[in-house]
Amino acid sequence: MINEIAQFLNYLKVEKDASSHTIRNYRNDLLQFVEFISDKNYAVLDKLDEINHITIRNFLASIKNRHYSRATVVRKIAALRSFFRYMLREGFIKSNPVVGMIMPKKERKLPNFLDIKEIGKLLDAPDINTVDGLRDKSILEILYSSGIRVSEMVGLNTGGVDLIGEVLKVRGKGKKERFVPIGSSAVNVLNEYMNKRKKCDYKGRRPDFNAVFLNKYGQRITDRSVRRIIDKYIQKAALAHKISPHVLRHTFATHMLDAGADLRSVQELLGHSSLSTTQIYTHVTTEKLKKVYDKAHPRA
Repeated sequence: MINEIAQFLNYLKVEKDASSHTIRNYRNDLLQFVEFISDKNYAVLDKLDEINHITIRNFLASIKNRHYSRATVVRKIAALRSFFRYMLREGFIKSNPVVGMIMPKKERKLPNFLDIKEIGKLLDAPDINTVDGLRDKSILEILYSSGIRVSEMVGLNTGGVDLIGEVLKVRGKGKKERFVPIGSSAVNVLNEYMNKRKKCDYKGRRPDFNAVFLNKYGQRITDRSVRRIIDKYIQKAALAHKISPHVLRHTFATHMLDAGADLRSVQELLGHSSLSTTQIYTHVTTEKLKKVYDKAHPRA
């Protein structure tokens, strides 16, 4: 199955434009399945059609005993379902053994977000007297101003930045493109960064000015670098809790809804294909309203 898994992962990368995070997780999930059927002496490694729903069920029972979170189990089923759907389409198997498998309900944890005071401290943390500081502040401002994903931000090209119209063209999941507005604060600092970055030497290397955000070598910045940048300013701003880059996206959505934005508009801005994905933020605002009610109402 190793060759088939490699073909499937390449399909995810090239045709589905899946993130490196998804590809890495699916690879680990599928290799774990191969390890399982090998350890159990299933005679199916060279006979894919002999894998049936019982094989899948036994595998899921084995990972349940390892006390994985429900979200991880859901992802592993999704990986198998997607893999065998691909195998069926390519003619490697005659039926999909995962068809009809009941997916456990995914835990819906309320997303973490920063309040107005906290996000203000974070955005003011970079030193804008340096080019790196301007870049970092631009990154933070754009993530909060637009709500785009980190992968979408690091993939920004200069041709997709309209500073006059205050709009970004981003490529989201499934290679879907959309336009998102950005605020004047983000526009101003981004404009200053893009002008001043031209004067950097980038360690003597030729910079890739097609990319919006560059590292010290003049190459497109990575997701991991953004993670380090945010960690740096979380510490500098002395915020009480660690956050991931995705928390800025959660913060954007929550603040938009708190200010009266309608759910459909926020869905479009976030690039969610389903409204149900966006609805998690209404739970956040509802919880906030309950706390206000409990404090304010005399008979709460």
